[in-house]
Amino acid sequence: MDYYLYIKTFHVVAIIAWMAMLFYLPRLFVYHAEHNDKKEFCKVVEVQERLLYKAIGLPAFWAALISGAVLLVINPALFKDGWLHVKLLVLALLTAYSFSLEYYRNRLKEGSCKRSGKFFRAYNEVPTLFSIIIVTCVVTKEFYPMFTLFMTALFALTAFIIMRKKQKNQKIKK
Repeated sequence: MDYYLYIKTFHVVAIIAWMAMLFYLPRLFVYHAEHNDKKEFCKVVEVQERLLYKAIGLPAFWAALISGAVLLVINPALFKDGWLHVKLLVLALLTAYSFSLEYYRNRLKEGSCKRSGKFFRAYNEVPTLFSIIIVTCVVTKEFYPMFTLFMTALFALTAFIIMRKKQKNQKIKK
């Protein structure tokens, strides 16, 4: 089982790279959506979006998925734990979110995306919420619905306060 820890290490590193894409790509979408009228700016952002998704995010996703599957094949006893089922469910949702980023990237590139920078600011928070659930499950080896609900509410409240403050600052500047 010595190799198990090396595979697990590779898995964690792959997750970190994938999460970096999940956290940053929607932020690029914010800039893209808010400066859609500046073609030269959008060309630069499109290159960043493509490289972040295709060269970093997608390979890291597959590396994380394959190494995670290998870990489960090596240690199938994990399937007896309820926390793993919650983690896998949230992982499926995070995977759908990841592929939705490619959808939005293509729409932005085509100029057919009707979503605003405000939408992408909110959409950018989705992986954080999912990661709270996944990390809690992995670290505690339990699923605590009340803790997850509390953390999600706390995070949502914080995001709301930040967004509201930003809106007030924008109104003051006008």
